[in-house]
Amino acid sequence: MKLLLTDSGIKNASIQDALAGLLNKPVTESSALCIPTAGYGSPDADPGGPWRFISGRSPHPMTGLGWKSVGVLELTALPSIDKARWVTWVQEADVLLVNGGDALYLGHWMRESGLAELLPSLHDTVYVGLSAGSMVMTPRIGQHFVGWKPPGGGDSALGLVDFSIFPHLDHPACPENTMAAAERWAAGIAGPAYAIDEQTAIKVADGAVEVVSEGHWKRWGP
Repeated sequence: MKLLLTDSGIKNASIQDALAGLLNKPVTESSALCIPTAGYGSPDADPGGPWRFISGRSPHPMTGLGWKSVGVLELTALPSIDKARWVTWVQEADVLLVNGGDALYLGHWMRESGLAELLPSLHDTVYVGLSAGSMVMTPRIGQHFVGWKPPGGGDSALGLVDFSIFPHLDHPACPENTMAAAERWAAGIAGPAYAIDEQTAIKVADGAVEVVSEGHWKRWGP
């Protein structure tokens, strides 16, 4: 699986170019599945958030990029659907667009639905995460970002990459997400970690990690 882990979606030309390179074909010829689930899990969630994400009316460009087709994959519904049906939907998609919200809630439903188990087998699929949709791929999110509490507690995510992500660095809507707060967060993360702003994304392809940015970011660890 090829990953584009964004803070705020496809916000600039550099991130757009990274997406095009991962897809290996134009957006207009690519089919997308969007996953809104994380948008229901955050403490300040409202039903308008997932709708804006699905409809492309969010300020975080994801579904409105001109895809050949866009479908919706709601993870909480998957346990009640024949697995062979929805697995085919995922396997046939060129890209998965994964909403922000609460990373632990998203990770819980990725596991419960069976999607987490399927992801490593999707070698040609591009996964594009937005905030929590990016953080869920990491080993841990850190206590700073724990909102919804999973049944087993803790702050563990899926661990499909070996680094953690502190998003929304110095964003006006997140005044608590300062570089000083990121430094404290990174000190508690046992492993590599990145702080990224809305103009930054992390690309992972063929085991190589690359920061794509027209903004500000910082890396800690080996």
